[in-house]
Amino acid sequence: MAQHTRIIIVPGWRDSGPGHWQTLWQEQLPQAERVVQDDWLTPRRDAWVQALERLILSRPEPVVIAAHSLGCITTAHLGEEATARVQGALLVAPADPERRGALADFAPVPYAQLPYRSILVASNTDPYCPVRLAGAYARAWGSEFVRLQNAGHINVESGHGHWPLGWGLLQSLLEDARVAAEGLQSAVLAPLSLSARA
Repeated sequence: MAQHTRIIIVPGWRDSGPGHWQTLWQEQLPQAERVVQDDWLTPRRDAWVQALERLILSRPEPVVIAAHSLGCITTAHLGEEATARVQGALLVAPADPERRGALADFAPVPYAQLPYRSILVASNTDPYCPVRLAGAYARAWGSEFVRLQNAGHINVESGHGHWPLGWGLLQSLLEDARVAAEGLQSAVLAPLSLSARA
């Protein structure tokens, strides 16, 4: 039987409170876990990345990430060992640490292609990251780019509670991860089946 896929919720600066789509999804998805940072108000890249890496590597199952804002940049900074466990990532309203002093420790943003399927969602009215920059992230990371109109920072303040569109995109990533896991399992079992017949 294929391993189930873990969902890891990666909030941004100041965490995601009640009513935020990340919090609502976590409540609805039994396989969802949330990375907890020691300092949500004064984020430091090494500490944030290490906390996410520890959670990813705490168990052997494949991971799909649902990240928001600075959580997207944290995900892009992951080291190779943790990245190898990631099967997909939904990257929503990425932050712009190079133009926001409180987030400066996360600059420069990595511009290497991500080795897994990713979907980046951004809005043309996000006050924290110009949509052109979000598009540049998507091109650099090899992400599918979903551009929303007048969606703000895609959070509670911009009217995004459960957020059905994002939920559908997450389900797409989970389905891809499931198919990939089953394909890997078939590839492993096929030689065993042949040797059993010999």
